[in-house]
Amino acid sequence: MARLDRLLANLGYGSRKEVQALARTGAIVFDGQAIKDTGYKVPISAELPQRLTIGGAPVDPPAPLTLLMHKPLGVVCSHREPGRSVYELLPRRWRARMPALSTVGRLDLDTSGLLLITDDGPFLHRVISPRSHVAKRYVAELARPLRGDEAAVFAAGELMLEGETDPLAPAVLEVLGERRARLTIIEGRYHQVRRMFAAVGNHVEALHRDRVGRLDLPDALAPGEWRILTPDEQAAIFAESEA
Repeated sequence: MARLDRLLANLGYGSRKEVQALARTGAIVFDGQAIKDTGYKVPISAELPQRLTIGGAPVDPPAPLTLLMHKPLGVVCSHREPGRSVYELLPRRWRARMPALSTVGRLDLDTSGLLLITDDGPFLHRVISPRSHVAKRYVAELARPLRGDEAAVFAAGELMLEGETDPLAPAVLEVLGERRARLTIIEGRYHQVRRMFAAVGNHVEALHRDRVGRLDLPDALAPGEWRILTPDEQAAIFAESEA
């Protein structure tokens, strides 16, 4: 159970004082009844948006919340980097949610594809932890033709990236064309995919992530679009690492 004013403030609907003013207008309705006392306690559950409306619209889902986004090119995954961020693609009030939403790892400015955003700390750390061995799959468009030995080099688990002292874990390369390949990795080092191809004398011109674990980016989700991740989809992220 949670006090209505505290809940709505944490969901970004305004300060507790602003929520109180909203309630006085009759805009907050729970189970069909207008609630004007914001000290009223409501149960927190997945069904809350079906029971609580604000101005006639379902209340935003409470924490924990995880989103699946098709990250477009040209946006960053940080509040601190210059330029437009993925958070600007979400409802404005969500920037004030507590706990705050964070990306699960990052895709750089010039990388598109499957991005997870969550306020669930344990879930976030489970996905990015090296011990989870959650695979991430990328499709790379390359500047030069593949030379033929890249799959063996990446699979060996001996490749060293410039400036690092530990070799990369084995990765799986599938050739899709003369200058196109699909690469699956289980680590998340800085610009790892781009640096791997650089290490074998190539350059990534375009990069797109299409899978995390066994969760695929839906074809129907256009760049910039997002939706709430279902429990089954969340489980699919870890299915392969737990098999």
